[in-house]
Amino acid sequence: MSDQEEADLLRTAKTIAVVGLSSNPARASFGVSRFLQRQGYRIIPVNPNETQVLGERAYASLREVPDPIDIVQIFRRPEGVPEVVEAALALNIRCIWMQEGVVHPAAAARAAAAGIPVVMDRCMLKEMARLLPAR
Repeated sequence: MSDQEEADLLRTAKTIAVVGLSSNPARASFGVSRFLQRQGYRIIPVNPNETQVLGERAYASLREVPDPIDIVQIFRRPEGVPEVVEAALALNIRCIWMQEGVVHPAAAARAAAAGIPVVMDRCMLKEMARLLPAR
């Protein structure tokens, strides 16, 4: 995605499903998600080891989320990414976002081939600060 496309996505998205979101405040997934929530996004935790995070009900998998999702954000080790991408392909989402340190070119290519843009190895919090400094 270009910077403009990424900025437009961040401006217009409402709901972010965060795969791998932990209730542990020391984890990056928690800090980034809390920041996003404070910016007005609805965060949907996706983690089979959680029941609730940041005041939102957690789901064991993307397939269980009953609400529309704009962005699927992945906080998982790279080897877990293909499974998440396959589940995301069945949803009507606008983007798959692999958090900083999460890289899986084959899964990204699979999503892109299905028409879903991918942001890979970038921190959403840092990208918001860079692209939308006034938000």
